[in-house]
Amino acid sequence: MGLFSKKKETPPLFPPEQYEPVLRCSICTGEQVACMRERASGRMREIMLIRDAEDLERFRRSYGVTGEIRRVY
Repeated sequence: MGLFSKKKETPPLFPPEQYEPVLRCSICTGEQVACMRERASGRMREIMLIRDAEDLERFRRSYGVTGEIRRVY
């Protein structure tokens, strides 16, 4: 154990029956943010900024997302 060792980050758990993965996209700037949308209330929790396909793939692997991700404008 080092003095300045980097802690391993574990993503928070989002049960699929309660949360749905979505991409919140800006119409004017094209910015995309990966979010988890609460099915009951519609509240969104931002997870990460998506800059390229590699970021999207990292989001999919981290949270076990398969299939299409719905886009919300």
